[in-house]
Amino acid sequence: MGDSAEVETASRGSSATPRAGRDLPIAIGVGLGLLAAVGASLYFRKEGFIAFAVLACGAGLWELAQAFTRRGIQVPLLPLLVGTVGILVSSYTSGPEALLVAFMLTAGGVVVWRVLDGSGPAALRDAAAATFATAYIPFMAGFVMLMLAAPDGDRRVALFVLLAVASDTGGYVAGVLTGRHPLAPSVSPKKSWEGLVGSLALAGTVGAVGMSWAFGTSSLVGIGLGVASVLTSTLGDLAESLLKRDLALKDMGTLLPGHGGVLDRLDSLLLTAPLVYLLLVVALPGAAG
Repeated sequence: MGDSAEVETASRGSSATPRAGRDLPIAIGVGLGLLAAVGASLYFRKEGFIAFAVLACGAGLWELAQAFTRRGIQVPLLPLLVGTVGILVSSYTSGPEALLVAFMLTAGGVVVWRVLDGSGPAALRDAAAATFATAYIPFMAGFVMLMLAAPDGDRRVALFVLLAVASDTGGYVAGVLTGRHPLAPSVSPKKSWEGLVGSLALAGTVGAVGMSWAFGTSSLVGIGLGVASVLTSTLGDLAESLLKRDLALKDMGTLLPGHGGVLDRLDSLLLTAPLVYLLLVVALPGAAG
């Protein structure tokens, strides 16, 4: 759910239009479809959401592996995909300790797999990239599984997703309507400070309503949760922008029409997941799983 707080600045820098090259109706349709799929999986059975998460992480890993080939880096995808299933399922069934153990086993496994294919500088580089991919996608996603495992996990994950949607939507609308001042021009020229304010406003509102309505806690806690999630979402989005710039890519893929790749939607969610998990554990200690 990245690309929050973005604007497409005109040549004079005095006006903003929607992002170039994006079909807005298609993007909205795909986004609503994804949101409906997440909602349905959470409503009917948690296992359905786990399957959805496995597919999303697998697609993200495939996109990242394809992107790395632009720099001659070969990531061992098979052990990464197997490890992703192990990380997500064990996190849901056995808790934080299992998440850490499964991550270490997966990271170690991909290193051994690559070394067995051949040694030398290329093997070390590929193994390092595979370890990064393991930490970046399935390990971070494991914190979503920890949220899901709580007795009220469906509501926790729903709030987590809605915060990301609110951050993106608020940032996009505010950026398009009022964006004038670039947030990080050397990394992502389309982001604006005005868009960031829009993200903070809408995510804070969603957090306040969500914490009050779904969990019966103070709306101030929800506002803090919303603000914190915007900061990590923006950081995650900027981090992926740096990665794409280094790989000379506009998008990580084309799997999602109007959005780019799956990883372009996951970037901010991944970095935000550990923060939201920890904050909800503190704010809702009696309901922790």
